[in-house]
Amino acid sequence: MKVDARFAALRLRARLYALIRGFFAERGVLEVETPVLSAAGNTDPNIESFSARFSGHADAGLPLRWLRTSSEFAQKRLLAAGVGDNYELGRVFRNGEAGRRHNPEFTMLEWYRVGWDHMRLIGETVELVRAALALAGRQVEVKKYTYRDLFVSALGVDPFEATDAKLHAALGDVRIDAAGLVRDDWLDLLLTHRIQPAFPADCITVICDYPTTQCALAKIRAGDPPVAERFELYVGTQELANGYHELTDATEQRTRFERDNARRRERGVAEVPIDQNLLAALAAGMPACAGVALGIERLLMAMLGTDDIREVLAFPFAEA
Repeated sequence: MKVDARFAALRLRARLYALIRGFFAERGVLEVETPVLSAAGNTDPNIESFSARFSGHADAGLPLRWLRTSSEFAQKRLLAAGVGDNYELGRVFRNGEAGRRHNPEFTMLEWYRVGWDHMRLIGETVELVRAALALAGRQVEVKKYTYRDLFVSALGVDPFEATDAKLHAALGDVRIDAAGLVRDDWLDLLLTHRIQPAFPADCITVICDYPTTQCALAKIRAGDPPVAERFELYVGTQELANGYHELTDATEQRTRFERDNARRRERGVAEVPIDQNLLAALAAGMPACAGVALGIERLLMAMLGTDDIREVLAFPFAEA
């Protein structure tokens, strides 16, 4: 990438950071900073973490540490301690992919609102994203769907009731190695390969109320069917944000962590230490809240109209 384009991206990033900090300052949301290295990792079987080993005195703590994939667990511990509404703008790390769409080191904005549900948080997330896009002269409309309505309107398939055979058939001419895939994998493939590519370019698309099996950290709302109170936000075809009406039950959260590690064992992937500090904080009492994580590089890509993450980084992974 040319030096002048790289500098322009850096200047836009600086303007975006100033906008974000002003946005939350106006709303009384506290900026916090939490550890990058943790004694616990992310159990999500679809995410791989980097690890590091501390070489100092054993009394300092466990030597094996994990680079955070999100600031979520630490921010929730602060919520349980009573800090109130808070956000963090910081670096996170995910192992495994680097290229046009992914960089192993990237910046995430994560924030939590006490007493809110995911539907209220959708409105604030849309407001922030629209303000960011306006910095680059982009105006967008907003479309919101439930997960069920989106699948029915786009594919004529009910994701909660369709048989696995119907889900497979709905992929059409998309060819996938089906070995080891489960129902949620097929639903993800339909979203990423059939539905998401058709999202309008000049539009924020929001999807809410997911299947209960796709909600590692979200509350479940009773109904027919029950749904996970989760949302995702896209600009064009780029996924930018993932939010939840947060789970506050420590017992249920432990069960979900253990289920994640069971899935990891089934896939032949190493288990990850569960965050006991988070579970203790939940058990002590975390207030009802909603939270969302937003990828800053993805937002910058939307602002600049590029599908290459390397164009919004000072130095991409290959040059770091």
